[in-house]
Amino acid sequence: MNRTPEQLALQHSLALCQGHADALQDALQDIKVRGMGVDDYAHLGKEDRRLLDQFAYRYTRLQDDMGAKLVPTLLKALGEDVAIMSALDRFARLEQLGWLVSADDWQTLRQIRNQFAHDYPDNPTERFERLQAAILAAAQLIAVLTQFQSKIKT
Repeated sequence: MNRTPEQLALQHSLALCQGHADALQDALQDIKVRGMGVDDYAHLGKEDRRLLDQFAYRYTRLQDDMGAKLVPTLLKALGEDVAIMSALDRFARLEQLGWLVSADDWQTLRQIRNQFAHDYPDNPTERFERLQAAILAAAQLIAVLTQFQSKIKT
């Protein structure tokens, strides 16, 4: 069976995102096993910093690649003209097509990611709370990718 260029691009984007999702899942599992608390977060050791950096990097890469690569190729494969759409319009269109529950939820996931990855409050409790929010958001992001994969297969 010959695949169209759109299908090949979609397959490539999915594989790229899945690689990030797998590494993100590993980081989430390691964070869970580590059982880091507020006190630990106040005095991070080298391994904990590396783990949190890995988590932040993979969360960022997954969300960025889903938004910049997977979503446009998905919409193209569905016959949509993405050239004239802004990123917000693309997510709104996916919501209209039933691929996303809410385009606003995507923006919320992005805000949580940005707060965790780019803002460094002095208060360890606040930093820890942002980590907890980012962990939940990362799990939601992986769930969105899984949902896309299921819909693509059907």
